[in-house]
Amino acid sequence: MNASVPRSVWKAGMMTSMRALLLPALLLGLIGLPTLRPSTAEAAPKKYNFELVRVIPKPEVAAELAKVAVPRIEGVIKAGITASPRLVSLGDNPPDPKTKPDAFKALLAKKGIASAYRVTVDVADATEELQPIDGKPSSQRLVVHLSIHMLGENVPAMTMGFSGDGSATIKIEIGKKVRARDREYAWDEVAKLAVDKALDESLKQLDTPPKKKKK
Repeated sequence: MNASVPRSVWKAGMMTSMRALLLPALLLGLIGLPTLRPSTAEAAPKKYNFELVRVIPKPEVAAELAKVAVPRIEGVIKAGITASPRLVSLGDNPPDPKTKPDAFKALLAKKGIASAYRVTVDVADATEELQPIDGKPSSQRLVVHLSIHMLGENVPAMTMGFSGDGSATIKIEIGKKVRARDREYAWDEVAKLAVDKALDESLKQLDTPPKKKKK
């Protein structure tokens, strides 16, 4: 005997049956998919300690230009070391790396510093010249060029750690007379550009894993 089934009951039964069939299929499909895991964050960049020891002009650099360039280079490097989140200070009165190397290494580890370096900068080239500007008899161009070579000595190992070069040229249009502020601006800017390049190159070199020696 066929009893009539209310439409609402029949629909509910069909939905339940469909869910029962779909659930295993979905589970099987999920099993076949590769496991999705949250992407791992990139390793944080290493931190270093740079201590500026001296800035030395090469003999071929004119003495009057060395007097202009050296203090600016020193100032920009010290400011860059202080401002960079990757260059960490050792604080006041750190252990002497020569007499207390173990204590010095312990301090580096405590501050999360990968390695420390004594930095020397050679002023390889520094020039300044005035150039005429075509069609502008009442103006001229001040051209300032600076090239530096940065060297880092690892401490406490006292071995060669890194090197970085920075070179920049600034050209500014000025009047017939060279004002003091024109020269100051040009030398300030060229020092910033050259030092930034040298620091960037030095950090990139430190971040690059050493090449494996061929057997």
